[in-house]
Amino acid sequence: MQVQFRTEPAQDARFIAYIVDKAAVPADMEKAIREGAAAARFTGAAGQLFDGFAERNGKTVRIALAGAGKPNSDDRTEALEKAGAALAAKYSTSGEKTLTLDVAGSSLSAEEVASVLLGLRLRSWRHDLYRTKMKDEQKRTLENVTVVGAPDGTEAAWTDAGHVADGVEFARDLVAEPANKVYPESYVERCQEKFADTGAELVILDDDAMEKLGMDALLGVGLGSERASRLLAIVWRGGKDGDPFSAFVGKGVTFDTGGISIKPAAGMEDMKWDMGGSASVVGGMLAVVKRKAKANIVGVVGLVENMPDGRAQRPGDVVTSMSGQTIEVINTDAEGRLVLCDALHWVQQEYEPVRIVDFATLTGAMIISLGHEHAGVFSNDDDLTDGLLAAAKESGDKLWRLPLDPAYDKLIDSPIADMKNVGPRGAGSITAAQFLKRFIADGTPWAHCDIAGMAWADKPGRTWGKGATGYGVRLIDRFVANSVE
Repeated sequence: MQVQFRTEPAQDARFIAYIVDKAAVPADMEKAIREGAAAARFTGAAGQLFDGFAERNGKTVRIALAGAGKPNSDDRTEALEKAGAALAAKYSTSGEKTLTLDVAGSSLSAEEVASVLLGLRLRSWRHDLYRTKMKDEQKRTLENVTVVGAPDGTEAAWTDAGHVADGVEFARDLVAEPANKVYPESYVERCQEKFADTGAELVILDDDAMEKLGMDALLGVGLGSERASRLLAIVWRGGKDGDPFSAFVGKGVTFDTGGISIKPAAGMEDMKWDMGGSASVVGGMLAVVKRKAKANIVGVVGLVENMPDGRAQRPGDVVTSMSGQTIEVINTDAEGRLVLCDALHWVQQEYEPVRIVDFATLTGAMIISLGHEHAGVFSNDDDLTDGLLAAAKESGDKLWRLPLDPAYDKLIDSPIADMKNVGPRGAGSITAAQFLKRFIADGTPWAHCDIAGMAWADKPGRTWGKGATGYGVRLIDRFVANSVE
């Protein structure tokens, strides 16, 4: 979607949209539009939409009203994004090619107009790469948005918001792609293309390099696959020389059969998005890098494919992690924590970050706990958690804190190794977090975000349709802006 800005009135426009606060349809709007909106019970509630036709300057003009709710509400940003998203959902395949967003008569600030545009762009995203037989009414037509009468500073605000949209869209692309297209090696190649000429440094470890480092926990997950595993680090040095790094770490299981502990066939196709945590990290890094954040940030993703064959690890096997700690593999479908533990240890050894946040579609138990409305966050540091929760509220990537407690540790103690990779049925998400905590150096603030219910949606949401959501990208960008820069 291309966005351009104009100062002159929208006299030549054929399709014009207005953002309308609750109970505030403009009095100077044509009578047919005002009365039609009233008849349709349009009140300007957030995300509500009305459209009609009117004659202007001898031309028939299509007019859309998008509701933005109460102007002083606490969820104003969310409401404005909903207004933009409603326009995208309604008109992306309408046959209209250009939408003129007229904000000249509104009281919207530059940042508020950017929020409308962000909702419009994010909701416009679709993954049509493999669809070859669409009817005309299914094809996306809306390509351009012209903003008229925007206040000073809107273009700059939209530039920053557009970088965030770039990150969200990249994350969605990765999650939506099938596993025969995105696997560890091709995942790295896509990141190399996306980060080319951005100023970011990419560090790539192959199987041999990881084996020399002792990453047997991560490598063990990929033993049953013909696809080689990879560790990818995206390094951004936007801060001062000598400033410490902040680290984001993501689980990148590009397809998860469960391994020898194989999953049921029904719904297994969804396991292409078990790399959603890694997509959060690389998408967040793209947003941070493109807007030239003034901070030193490293994003690390462990990339593997979990398949069953004669070489695959078995339940009961013991592996040694890079940290030297040993793990009894009770369930090969609890593989994400095996990937993360080596990635977490590696980033601490290489970059000595002052804070670490990991993202992973880690446990089905998280969906049982929080459904598809919040991701869960576990942390050993209250200040870090407070910063993440604040960023979650501002960005709309919702988080809810759950407990860590030494009492849960005994549930993952192993009789033959330092730990086992799963505990009993109860507290499944907590024991997974307790497992990861064992690989965090004493005194290092760390948080684990279990996003199992958030990476993929089976119905449209605030700024996404059915499918990949791009969850976590906006959270990372906002956290960096608020708490790191």
